[in-house]
Amino acid sequence: MKTVKHWNGFRRTFTPFLLLTTLFCLTGCLDVYKGHNSNTQKKILFVTGVDYPGHKWQETTPVLAQGISQDKRLLVTVTENPVDLAGNLDQYDGIVLHFMDWEVPDPGPAARENLKQFVENGGGLVLVHFACGAFQEWPEFASLAGRAWDPKLRGHDPHGKFTVEIVDHEHPITKEMHDFETVDELYTCLAGDAPIHILAKARSKVDNKDYPMAFVLNYGKGRVFHCVLGHDVQAFAEPNVLALFRNACLWATGVDIMQKP
Repeated sequence: MKTVKHWNGFRRTFTPFLLLTTLFCLTGCLDVYKGHNSNTQKKILFVTGVDYPGHKWQETTPVLAQGISQDKRLLVTVTENPVDLAGNLDQYDGIVLHFMDWEVPDPGPAARENLKQFVENGGGLVLVHFACGAFQEWPEFASLAGRAWDPKLRGHDPHGKFTVEIVDHEHPITKEMHDFETVDELYTCLAGDAPIHILAKARSKVDNKDYPMAFVLNYGKGRVFHCVLGHDVQAFAEPNVLALFRNACLWATGVDIMQKP
């Protein structure tokens, strides 16, 4: 029997009647992480389910989804099927991409066009870690994501500790944040020429160059936040990383972050 998962970690099992009602309401998505029941909540579709084998999305998904849901203004629905991007996205205010089509086809042309139109029309988009490599066969993805994984480039520094430097202390996402240390993968593999605004960066210990760790851009009427942090559960154990993604979901969906709930 299918269950619905709430942000506080417990599970409820539904009767057949309630199960059917719930499945109808969720339109095929798996889990809902609730912060607080409110008509003013922003609805987030969290897309996961496939990735490079070294990225344990089954472990990181609940940590990140619950971390985002700590703000009661956000209601997170998780799907483990990226093809759901081809469905009705009008019911959502923002989308989190936490998948990479490693050795499998991407969600397909309908999902690509649907996602593109969603953001162009004002929907928010948040990309997590190796989501920079989703839609490898779609040239427009680099413009939508701001930067995309280029397999011809060096992937990242050896996994380990490094300092994330906040570049913009005035942007709503990073306004109350300070530099922090994390244990993660310092990505050096992004390519693209779309105009981006860097919020945070880190210096590689391999080549002594700075690389963007988090940045934003506009795509049509939509807001896009892209952060390459988040290799594993340990990476999300750093509170500042969760704060980045939580603030990003608020910003991308038009919520005033400074107006505390």
